[in-house]
Amino acid sequence: MTHTEARRVRVAVGRWALVFSLVASGLAALGMSAGAYAAPAQALEKPKITIAVGGKPGLYYLPLTIAEQLGYFKDEGLDVTIDDFAGGSKALQAVVGGSADMGAGAFEHTLLMQSKGLTYQAFVVLGAAPQLVLGVVKAKAAEVKSVKDLKGMRIGVSAPGSSTHMLVNVALTKAGLKPSDVSIVGVGSNATVVAAARGGQVDAVSNVDPMMTLLQESGDIKVLVDTRTQAGTRAMFGGPMPAAVMYAPQSFIERNPRTVQAVANAIVRADKWLQRATAADLIKTVPESYLLGNKALYLQAFANCREAFSPDGMMPAGGPATALKALASFTPEVKPSQIRLDETWTNAFATRANRQYP
Repeated sequence: MTHTEARRVRVAVGRWALVFSLVASGLAALGMSAGAYAAPAQALEKPKITIAVGGKPGLYYLPLTIAEQLGYFKDEGLDVTIDDFAGGSKALQAVVGGSADMGAGAFEHTLLMQSKGLTYQAFVVLGAAPQLVLGVVKAKAAEVKSVKDLKGMRIGVSAPGSSTHMLVNVALTKAGLKPSDVSIVGVGSNATVVAAARGGQVDAVSNVDPMMTLLQESGDIKVLVDTRTQAGTRAMFGGPMPAAVMYAPQSFIERNPRTVQAVANAIVRADKWLQRATAADLIKTVPESYLLGNKALYLQAFANCREAFSPDGMMPAGGPATALKALASFTPEVKPSQIRLDETWTNAFATRANRQYP
């Protein structure tokens, strides 16, 4: 080999070394090694899972439905069964009892579980605002001017202990009343809500869209509290308030991190899809039975709470503290000083999901 040829070889080797170094640096910035990049993805620990939810047709859980309908769970190698219950508290019971691996429900469930000595963790966010509406039925509208006037009345919620019940308790506390000043009636979260409001079973109702928009548009309720917007949420709760999340026992998360990551990936994709979805996209994707036989009404309900969906699956800054303050205001067993707030949620999985699906 001549001196010139040797020099060319050294230059070529140097160039390839530089390229490899740059690639390795880029992968390191993403939290990956060159070896990890080259290796095939590791198998999921538990590819077949069951998710419990309370009131899946509601817009509160729309990202879950989108992830299911668009095949995002399947894309991640998951075989998902979704069990639907009357309310979030019933879904939580399924997770606690072991018939479901994880739940989709209000973030406050993780706080309640910790107050009982159990560590549950939210790992990806569906809703950045509660989307809950409290309204008085038409027959009582004349005598109820504000939440304070609900004293002694029957209030319908999806299920006692669910997020719809929480809104009632927070609203009553702000108005100077006690939770015991009203009677709580479980009315589900689907067509049964409309039947209860129109049939005289309750004097007021706390629930989610599209049912609340249906009742509002038909004149069957007068809205007293509306947390479908960020402004309405801050007015009621005093700060950012996370809503629906995916949560699981911390022990499940620790044993099945790749499975949990796969779920987070699917939900983050769904969250981002909703940010750019058109009316036509929505109608084509949502199951026909969820549209209440009125596509225009469903789209109006979606418009009413569009800003309440999480844009990226991340827990909003200050959100957990707001939720703890709200829950502690009417739940004596939840003592803020005894809650390890940083153990009730993590952004680790949503952060990685956003890297993969920017």
